[in-house]
Amino acid sequence: MEARACDLALYIIEHEATVRAAARRFGVSKSTVHKDLSQRLPAFNRPLYLQAKAVLDRNKAERHIRGGNATREKYREKRRRV
Repeated sequence: MEARACDLALYIIEHEATVRAAARRFGVSKSTVHKDLSQRLPAFNRPLYLQAKAVLDRNKAERHIRGGNATREKYREKRRRV
């Protein structure tokens, strides 16, 4: 589990990935990613945890923008088909 937590953190840092993307890439649930990063990782690798947390916090702050862009594209596609 420690190795998976480190691998998840490194993937998120290197790719600036979301929790959802990391979960998909490693074949685990979003809950597992959260638990690995928020509970397991700080116990044995605090510096790596802080780097991953910074990326996740930035993704969380930008989440509403990505959602708005996705909705805009959805309706643009509908208009193009009509």
